Amino acid sequence: MALARGVGRLSRLRGGGGTSAPGKVLMRLDPGAVGSLARRLGRGSAMVSATNGKTTTTAMAASILEGSGISIVSNQAGANMAGGVATALLDASSAGGRIDGELGLFEVDEMWLSTLAAQIEPRVIVLGNLFRDQLDRYGELESIADSWQAVLAASPATLVLNADDPLIADLGRDRSGVVYFGVEDDGMRLDGLAHASDAKHCRRCGSPYAFDAVYLGHLGHYHCTGCDRVRPEPSIVASDIRLQGVRSARFTLRTPEGSAEVALEVPGLYNVYNALAAAALASALGIPLERIAAGLAATRAAFGRAEAVSLALPGGRRELRILLIKNPAGANEVLRTLALEPGTHDILGVLNDRIADGRDVSWIWDADFELIADRINRVTCAGTRASDLATRLKYAGVDPSAIHVRPDLGEALRESSESGADAGRPLYALPTYTAMLQLSQRLVARGEAESAWS
Repeated sequence: MALARGVGRLSRLRGGGGTSAPGKVLMRLDPGAVGSLARRLGRGSAMVSATNGKTTTTAMAASILEGSGISIVSNQAGANMAGGVATALLDASSAGGRIDGELGLFEVDEMWLSTLAAQIEPRVIVLGNLFRDQLDRYGELESIADSWQAVLAASPATLVLNADDPLIADLGRDRSGVVYFGVEDDGMRLDGLAHASDAKHCRRCGSPYAFDAVYLGHLGHYHCTGCDRVRPEPSIVASDIRLQGVRSARFTLRTPEGSAEVALEVPGLYNVYNALAAAALASALGIPLERIAAGLAATRAAFGRAEAVSLALPGGRRELRILLIKNPAGANEVLRTLALEPGTHDILGVLNDRIADGRDVSWIWDADFELIADRINRVTCAGTRASDLATRLKYAGVDPSAIHVRPDLGEALRESSESGADAGRPLYALPTYTAMLQLSQRLVARGEAESAWS
């Protein structure tokens, strides 16, 4: 443990976050370290996994639990593979078997769920959604669902599952005590499945699902046309949803305990789903409804997820809103949210194809940039695949004269933040994952944002 901590200090001195390296060293020296450290937690652990929304759901759950007086050990910097979880446990542990926290709350990468669940033996496992993401790394959605099915079959944990995602809902059908969450609001219905939707067929019989309501990607109300499989009835429900642009959302939260109004300081239907997952997790742990609503209201935007930053410019300041996009489903929800904002928009789009983003960027052709194409005042395209993004925006109908390609992020940030600043419009940054990290590093260096691991 001392050697692993030394690696963390060295990493931070060199300018890194030290969020994974110490844990990797610890596991190399002691393969059973994660399990042995997790067993020190008096209230056990909860794990959160999903393609989209893991970080925000974990942040919301942390706000609820801490507001309820429960001290937690969590990898809230977003390092969600084994090294990151091990580092979080290492940082909270001290000599003599002590650990600074009662409950473990861990965001977990989809492909690390089986390994970490076997070691940590969590009390609760939350599964939020499965969307097509990084096919070069993860493979098809069914392969992830199959791996999760094997994990859950061997785990006695209470399952918290999204009833609106057919692949997720299927994982709890042969099990009792499952806590399902979902949306029930006709005002949120889309006209139909998007062309890029996933999970259109029943895993039991292969017949197509009929969707009675579609809310987000393939999330909604559904039934199989070939067998008796239907959407499970959720016990944690969001209704009367009011989306308020890029800043906030409100909804009525229904639970077996009663109903409460929830005011979120983060935007979009996707964050309503994240809030439902966090509420269902808290409910499974016995947290009262009023504490759940208060904790959700107290949550602020997680690192890069609708985070607002005030940029210092030669003539004053300008608001920057950072909205992570990394796959078609997530990008489309960001674009739908942006479309709720009045007027024309200035955009900084940053498209990278590094390992953590996925090498294949063809997903941008399934993102519906057409939703805002005629309302883009100016868009600056940056990143390793800046030209690909510019091409996609041109085909979406964005005026070519409004598209500016600046692969270097520093140049792109400077130019996009200064252009149009006098008009009083915010600048919206739409970065992929590694681009979001790069953008954050620049903003932290300029003193305009706080480090994710500070």
